[in-house]
Amino acid sequence: MRALPLLHARAGAPRVIALTHHPERAGELRAAGATPVSGDLDARRSLERLAGLARNVLHLAPPQRDGDADRRTRALLAALRRPRRSAARGARSHWLHPDRAGKSSFIVPDRLRAATKRLSGPRTRFVYASTSGVYGDCAGAWIDETRPARPENERARRRVSAERQLREAGVGSGWRVSIARIPGIYAANRLPLARIEKGMPALVESDDVYTNHVHADDLAAILVRALSRGRPQRVINASDDTDLRMAEYFDRVADAYGLPRVPRISRRDAEATLEPVTLSFMRESRRLSNARLKRELGYALRHPTVDDFLRANARR
Repeated sequence: MRALPLLHARAGAPRVIALTHHPERAGELRAAGATPVSGDLDARRSLERLAGLARNVLHLAPPQRDGDADRRTRALLAALRRPRRSAARGARSHWLHPDRAGKSSFIVPDRLRAATKRLSGPRTRFVYASTSGVYGDCAGAWIDETRPARPENERARRRVSAERQLREAGVGSGWRVSIARIPGIYAANRLPLARIEKGMPALVESDDVYTNHVHADDLAAILVRALSRGRPQRVINASDDTDLRMAEYFDRVADAYGLPRVPRISRRDAEATLEPVTLSFMRESRRLSNARLKRELGYALRHPTVDDFLRANARR
């Protein structure tokens, strides 16, 4: 939704098509200027009309919740590569309304071309929203995009699977594939306020991890910029300039909103008391270099750091 106004502002005012498996979102998407199309990445037959539908693809859907391979990206690629059936030959199209809840949508932008038979060739641009979790634990080191992916959990392994599928598709078809590795996303409505209010503990400094951040508006702009300026089969760290440990981040937010700072506990105590999902984010420490983002995409961050955002938000 944050990307839609930026897509409409691009040269040529492209038509934007939003693929969603939530029929109730159709009105919201139309109001934002998108043409909603019903489809479910977990139901391949529902994706048949995607073939030849657009030359630019912004893929924001996460993988399914099990396994090491991203089956949704595989289904998407199969649909995009499929020759488009000709209505003049009486071919039937199978559209299924989605029947699974909790799946994210993605946006497939650009002008419709009725004469297009396949989505292929060097003009096709594909941007995928991946995660910085593919790097695994880097012990707090500064890393750039040349760091090998070493995923340490199933979620990250599925993201690596998606990246590999897309890069192979790019090499094989001539698509210009860009991959944005995204850290923790924040915005005014995406801050850890509930966690702070509950007093959920953070790690003591000696056990704490470095985290990385990007504001949701910056992220949307980065993804749209990559559609036009991303280099073929290239990875970009979509991260801001923040250099904080996790507990420091919670402290900054708590102070800005007048909340008590959360207590600190050792890693040993955290392993015994916190939920596995929460712990998984406390086991990986890294600091992302965004030099390639600034150099290759020429992107100037609207919110360079979390502190910049919190100060501006406090003034408002």
